[in-house]
Amino acid sequence: MSFYRLARSRTITCFLKTKICPFETHERFITPNYSFFHAYSSYKTLAGNFIRRPQESWGQTANILAFRRFESARAGEQAEAVSYTDDDEDDNQYREPGILLWRGFTIEEFANQCFGTKNDTGKGRQMPVHYGSKKHNFVTVSSPIATQLPQAAGIAYSLKMDNKEACAVAFTGDGGTSEGDFHAGLNFAAVMEAPVLFICRNNGWAISTPISDQFRSDGVVVKGQAYGIRSVRIDGNDTLAVYTAIRTARDMVVREQKPILVEALTYRVGHHSTSDDSTKYRPMNEIEHWKTARNPLGRFRKWVQRNGWWTDEEETELRGSIRKQVMNAIQVADKTEKSSLKELFTDVYDRLPSNLQDQEKSLRETIKRHGQDFPADVPL
Repeated sequence: MSFYRLARSRTITCFLKTKICPFETHERFITPNYSFFHAYSSYKTLAGNFIRRPQESWGQTANILAFRRFESARAGEQAEAVSYTDDDEDDNQYREPGILLWRGFTIEEFANQCFGTKNDTGKGRQMPVHYGSKKHNFVTVSSPIATQLPQAAGIAYSLKMDNKEACAVAFTGDGGTSEGDFHAGLNFAAVMEAPVLFICRNNGWAISTPISDQFRSDGVVVKGQAYGIRSVRIDGNDTLAVYTAIRTARDMVVREQKPILVEALTYRVGHHSTSDDSTKYRPMNEIEHWKTARNPLGRFRKWVQRNGWWTDEEETELRGSIRKQVMNAIQVADKTEKSSLKELFTDVYDRLPSNLQDQEKSLRETIKRHGQDFPADVPL
């Protein structure tokens, strides 16, 4: 089945080996549970996530991000963040800042991480947009694709051993399913019956490869079924469908202590990175269709407004406020002192081993000889 046939369907696929679909309809599920507070708060966070998107703020103004993305999966990810609890461990890629925003990670903390300031919890040792926060149960992002999946299976098994009423939540894209770690992670979770919720955002294009050139299976959902994991396919551009599915799946994972895979069908409307020109491998009219007719933020906004929970005036006020916050955070972070050089060698060993002592000594000698080439805002 082609991606476009899959994407046109708004039907939630029933779990493998279940006679009755475990998901209630939007109206039955959303009315009692998706309150004004949830809708109002999640829309504000979601809209703010779009407003502060990299290509308009971080990318052009600071010019420091390794990746600049705008994809419709963001709306689904925000719904996912609302759907599970802060006690659940998040294992993410680069596309889940909305989860951190929902959990209380501030705009200033995002800026400090991207600029590698002394206030960055990672002490400037990570690439930009590789966020992490122990406080928010958000495992630091790693660059290699899909490595977080077997890690999430291990974390989930640990939660199970400790009898915690929580689960691990692991994100990946359709491109990540072509990595060996995807298969290792799913198989480990299935065999060990680890409480992990795997979420795959199938946006159709990976970095630049259409899914028809990645695999010939019926999407990603059948890959989970092949490993004995109950799996479901949802419309990733429908915020309420995502909320319903993820909330239900999370409860089942924790209650039954078994993994579940959710495939969210969506579309990457922007370029994959600053070095990518996606118009080279797909037509502009296709991009515009998904950017307008199937925009998840617009769909969710209409629903919130129909309920009388949001107005055009509040939208304008929010956008202006968020832009001011982002620009101020950038300006402050840009002027903040960077993490000290010594932090390159801390937080791994209780006592620094001789090889790292030699490396630090060599580095400092090099800086002494070529001080003019060393950044002046990095304390020695």
